[in-house]
Amino acid sequence: MRESLERAGRFDPERARNRFLDAFSPDATHEIVANGERAGFYVLKWKGASLWLDHLYLKAQWQGRGIGAQVLRHVFARADELQVDVGVGALRGSPANRFYARHGFELVEQVDVDNYYVRRPRR
Repeated sequence: MRESLERAGRFDPERARNRFLDAFSPDATHEIVANGERAGFYVLKWKGASLWLDHLYLKAQWQGRGIGAQVLRHVFARADELQVDVGVGALRGSPANRFYARHGFELVEQVDVDNYYVRRPRR
């Protein structure tokens, strides 16, 4: 994430830390473990009547191994069961945009330097 923010000229360590801490919710935060090691985490919250994927972070050494896709399958199964949308935001220019589009999210809004996506429930 830092690299994408730096490319956009928006990296500020204090702002990033505060953004995370201000929105931190232990009940919505889920650890990702791979081969017994903490590989990352994701945060899934309710935002109105939709689920919001607030964070999905994997350590660099765990990226590109299908773990993020596995997390999305889990999130999508829950959303489909509840018949609710899943929303997510990504910094423009971030590789995350391709990842989310590849996994069925549709771009619904571009604001400032961020893209916002939604994935509708499957029946």
